[in-house]
Amino acid sequence: MARYAGPVCRFCRREGLKLFLKAERCYTDKCSFERNQYPPGQHGQNRRLRVSDYGLQLREKQKVKRIYGLLEKSFRSYYVEAARRKGNTGELLLALLENRFDNTIFRMGFAGSRSEARQLLNHGHFLVNGRKLDISSYQMCIGDVVTVREASQKMTRIIEAAERAINRPQMSWLEVDTDKFTGKVLTFPVRAELTLPITENLIVELYSR
Repeated sequence: MARYAGPVCRFCRREGLKLFLKAERCYTDKCSFERNQYPPGQHGQNRRLRVSDYGLQLREKQKVKRIYGLLEKSFRSYYVEAARRKGNTGELLLALLENRFDNTIFRMGFAGSRSEARQLLNHGHFLVNGRKLDISSYQMCIGDVVTVREASQKMTRIIEAAERAINRPQMSWLEVDTDKFTGKVLTFPVRAELTLPITENLIVELYSR
């Protein structure tokens, strides 16, 4: 699957919001957004443009894409699937994104960021229902059990991520046992528990043009 492999701190600056894309670095003084809270580029400090309705919709889409680490083709496919289902399209879109395997690992606290979760699962450090799974876009099912492989439970990255995750909000749709390095999906993701300021209706309006 294609993915962006360049610098990511500039994304936070462009969106004017800390997106927590670099794990523990985002919580330290090294965070680029804390030092430079203006758009990247040569003219970032002088950029004061009036944003149109389309511009607001585009920025919202770009923000959510960057939070979940997706490119346009993959992100649009999630929108098409959400629009196909019955219910609120915007909420279904976010639920599908939250239900990805890499995001589930991040939410369970076994990785410091979604990109780190994607790297770890690609290297085969996680099992789903007892079987190795290395597909980051896999849609989790209710009842699925995620386990850190026994040989990987001693990895410093995973242990430190689990310790830091104690301070993060716990999602009600997940049940996690950090002592046993396991987690279980209890239900479909709940929109009300997503704390980042996302206005999903703007994304729906953009794709509905």
